[in-house]
Amino acid sequence: MNSNKFRFSIVYKLNSKLFFRLLVIFLVIDLFIFASLGVALIIQGENKINGVLDEFFESGLPNEESWLNAAGYDIVEIQRKPEGLILPFNLDRKDPKNAARSFSFSESKYNYEFEYEDATYRISIDYALEIIIFKRILQILIIIQLIILISSIFSGARLVRRTLQPITDLAEVTHSLSSGRSFSVDEMEMLADKLDKINAAKLDTRIPIEETQDELKGLAEAINGMLDRIYESYRSQIRFVSDASHELRTPISVIQGYANLLDRWGKDDEKTLQESIKAIKEESANMKGLIEQLLFLARGDSNTMTLQMEEFELSELAMEVFNETKMIDEGHEYKSHFEQVTIFADKALIKQAIRILIDNAIKYTESGGTIKLSVKEKDDNAVIEVQDEGIGIPAEEISLIFERFYRADHSRSRTTGGTGLGLSIAKWIVERHGGHLEALSRVGIGTKISIVIPKVSPGGRN
Repeated sequence: MNSNKFRFSIVYKLNSKLFFRLLVIFLVIDLFIFASLGVALIIQGENKINGVLDEFFESGLPNEESWLNAAGYDIVEIQRKPEGLILPFNLDRKDPKNAARSFSFSESKYNYEFEYEDATYRISIDYALEIIIFKRILQILIIIQLIILISSIFSGARLVRRTLQPITDLAEVTHSLSSGRSFSVDEMEMLADKLDKINAAKLDTRIPIEETQDELKGLAEAINGMLDRIYESYRSQIRFVSDASHELRTPISVIQGYANLLDRWGKDDEKTLQESIKAIKEESANMKGLIEQLLFLARGDSNTMTLQMEEFELSELAMEVFNETKMIDEGHEYKSHFEQVTIFADKALIKQAIRILIDNAIKYTESGGTIKLSVKEKDDNAVIEVQDEGIGIPAEEISLIFERFYRADHSRSRTTGGTGLGLSIAKWIVERHGGHLEALSRVGIGTKISIVIPKVSPGGRN
């Protein structure tokens, strides 16, 4: 996008609209003044005419000497019928029949013609002085308005440019982000610094917006929020790739080490051979599990995973996982409490999420500890709880346990502590079903993690 073209086109359009709007306002004002003065002159003329009519009906047609004393108007007899605008009604009881009114622009006179005793008379009010004054006022007003209009072309353009500067900045930033090249972390930090530098005083935004510009302020906040999410997503992606590389580096190094051991002298040593084969199989299984988890998250992030939704009884699924866990783990005590709750969800994914929570409870609970699995209904939601008597999680780390590659116990080995992706996968599964995860933990006492998802109402699906 060419920012100059963007700015010019918007400035031109808005400035033109402001110019023509101001022009229309001036025209309306001029018409109003013209009409007001015209009405005032007519009212003044009618008042004078009433005075002349009073004198005419009392004394008749005045002689020249008496008429000269009546400055500003005259009355004469004419040899024709009244001409001009004849009102369908009388203004007062003295208004003669067929009285006609007209205005002579060439003579600057307001004429009143009427019939009286088979004769026609015309009263003329002289407005020459008033019209001259009116013309001068109108000329001065038009000159002032033209000066304002011409100056508004330049001042309006400057005002529009200043007002649109935040939008121009947003357009340039958006264009730089949508250009096909990739950004390094340093470049993203420089971009953030640049936006911070143009931060408005006392406003926690990246684009300078006046407090009175509510629409632009909302737009700037929305764009800045988008930039924050893009930047955080970019850093999360870098961290995710780095952590995944680190997790894969360990099993690959172990496999390479044992392969070199076998290549040197392990082929003739039965004990070394068996130990190497066992280690390679274990590390291969770990790599396979890690890669499957990474692929699961990748498909989830790209929205290519389709949920197989169906209606089923959650307590029956939980009982199935409970019995399978008791069968393969004899080192812990297990308790259960199941209520009948029906949900509409992907059965396989919900089962996977429950397994993840139970596997975590097993890993972090000492042998002989108790693990409890329960299903209940709460506030029109289905709640699955897995509670253990493990090492617990510090309060400051509870918000981090659902991040990818995070381990609550940093002292544990990767084998016992897992890859740190389990809870991230469970979180993705639950959120795709419109639910959320809740965690409650105390160090040295244990942890309870709950899956909260909408249930199916008795009348059908939610």
